[in-house]
Amino acid sequence: MKNLRVAAVVCRSPVGEIEFNLSRTAFWVRQAQKNGVALICFPELNITGYVNHSDMSAYAQPLPGDVSERLSALAARHRMIILAGVAERSATGKAYASHGIFWPDGRTGYYRKLYLAPNETPYFVPGNDIPVFDTTHAILGIQLCYDAHFPELSTAMTAKGADILFMPHASPRGDAATKHRSWLRHLTARAYDNGVFVVACNQLGENDRGLVFPGNAVAINPSGEVIAKRLESTEGMLIVDLMAAEIETVRSHPMRYFFPNRRPDLYGR
Repeated sequence: MKNLRVAAVVCRSPVGEIEFNLSRTAFWVRQAQKNGVALICFPELNITGYVNHSDMSAYAQPLPGDVSERLSALAARHRMIILAGVAERSATGKAYASHGIFWPDGRTGYYRKLYLAPNETPYFVPGNDIPVFDTTHAILGIQLCYDAHFPELSTAMTAKGADILFMPHASPRGDAATKHRSWLRHLTARAYDNGVFVVACNQLGENDRGLVFPGNAVAINPSGEVIAKRLESTEGMLIVDLMAAEIETVRSHPMRYFFPNRRPDLYGR
């Protein structure tokens, strides 16, 4: 891993307002560029908005398609890696909750949410792949909201080489401080157990379909310690430098890096 300056965006993403959401995405990318950011991560489904309702299928986009092309062009124009969320059209009529990664050189990749919350299963279809993405600075994995509650997913991504796990959320209810405390129960464990950075961000405010999101963001180092957080009630970015030395300190220490001493051969017995 190399040092990497990242931005985790906290923003409002009204459902179905794709042009508005794309314009706000471009705004935050411009702000991040001014701050020397190399990679920017947006909340879950920030382009299409999020709702657990049949409306979601009406706003689902083909990937690749017009939205992905515009995000690729944005990444190229600002020489920045963009992680952005789009409800993806599927053959079933339901949508995937997908998160794309768009490189400045035109490459793209997609993660489809694997673990659907019980109130999402009537309206979304789960993915079946566990990809990781090589950014040249680091190898990263993406998990969406409910995914983060399943420890084996972080283990699988780490086994594929992940250094950073980005965890965009569309997690409603409560205020930012309460949501932050809730996240710390499991997000710190994902970082600590696997010796990886974790960066998470959430949508903010009303989505025009009855959900209200507390806008929070957090970055956690491979020791499971919070290195930056943002709990304000306004849109904004958490900008943090993820330092290679922090991951090397953990992974070079025989008593602090637990991952290599796993015994997965035992688990199937």
